Amino acid sequence: MEHFATNEFDRLLAAMLQSAAGISDLLFIPGKPPQVEAHGALEIFNPGAPVLESAQVETFARSLMRESPKLIKDLTERGSCDCSYAINDSRFRVNIYKQNGNFAMVMRRLQSEIPTMESLQLPSAFQQVLQEKNGLIFVTGGTGNGKTTTLASLLGEVNRTQKSHIVTLEDPIEFLHPHLQSTFSQREMGRDFFSFPDGLRAALRQAPKVIFIGEIRDRETMEIALTAGETGHIVYSTLHTISAGQTINRIIGMFHKDEEQQVRERLASTLRFVISQRLVPKIKGGRLLVSELMGSSLRTREAIELGESENRRLHDIIEAGTSAGWHSFEQSLLKGFEQDLISEEVAMQYCSSRSVMRQQLDVAKSRVNGRLASKAQKSTMISVAAAVPPPLQMTPPVTTASPASGSRG
Repeated sequence: MEHFATNEFDRLLAAMLQSAAGISDLLFIPGKPPQVEAHGALEIFNPGAPVLESAQVETFARSLMRESPKLIKDLTERGSCDCSYAINDSRFRVNIYKQNGNFAMVMRRLQSEIPTMESLQLPSAFQQVLQEKNGLIFVTGGTGNGKTTTLASLLGEVNRTQKSHIVTLEDPIEFLHPHLQSTFSQREMGRDFFSFPDGLRAALRQAPKVIFIGEIRDRETMEIALTAGETGHIVYSTLHTISAGQTINRIIGMFHKDEEQQVRERLASTLRFVISQRLVPKIKGGRLLVSELMGSSLRTREAIELGESENRRLHDIIEAGTSAGWHSFEQSLLKGFEQDLISEEVAMQYCSSRSVMRQQLDVAKSRVNGRLASKAQKSTMISVAAAVPPPLQMTPPVTTASPASGSRG
């Protein structure tokens, strides 16, 4: 029965994957036909597809869980569980959960090839991140905004250029990295280790130069990550925060109030970069990656250690750091707007500070309008000049000499 369900499910997956370009997620929710999300828009993959029944989704889910004790326990105790699945050349990160008492699933499609920084069109400033040899680097953003993809490209570049042992702790493994210049030890939650704190403690004994933690979810994991950054390791991880400032607050909020000052001091000395990112809709379809990049400087360390104030705001420090390649969301969105990639409405919708974004957009539009007016004025002057006929060239009269007066023939 399970084998039959798997075959049926594989055929359905294959049909869904062929239904559109740019598919990122597949949704199986009782009461709706199977759905696909392509370029951020949710669609029914086949208008004639029947509505999914609760029993049908449960059968598919159980065939993916393969009676794993851990997955069954997570689903029972937490209401959801995560696993991976593969069909032909496509791999998926799967979340199985309960809604309204019924099984439901969302499958995130994973890329089969490791993306490069060039293919993702990451800002050149991201190259600075790869120069760090110790400390913490966070890639942050909401679910579905490409954090894992960005990190895969960064680790892929390390793999191509550095001779290091890279240990990853993932739930589940998303990108399979080949051994190039570096050596990878990719460990999956529930199969190779059973909690992030235990996996991270063990990683410190596995001679890594680089550690990747799929997500830091609790105080204990953050504590060990800070220690790893302090003891000569470079630690990459993700957080579900939307800006550098919120990232600092989230980390500090994981600890008790009486630990705050100590944590601020440790974080100020170990934090190297915070990359926050969002995927926004483009005018001509598809999505554009916009980012915020904050590095480590005397001013950022002071803001982290002492806290933000009127004259010590991380957003202002980031916008003033353009010479170092730092940039805010507003600066990234403005660039996309000026290049006619995104609309004014999208820029306002996805910015962090609406007042700042409004001001920058108005300045940009006045600049554009000024250029257009100047161009129109020059064009008019040229047209008018061309319309005036050239002045007539007058030929001077020819004077004929008369005979001298008084002369006789």
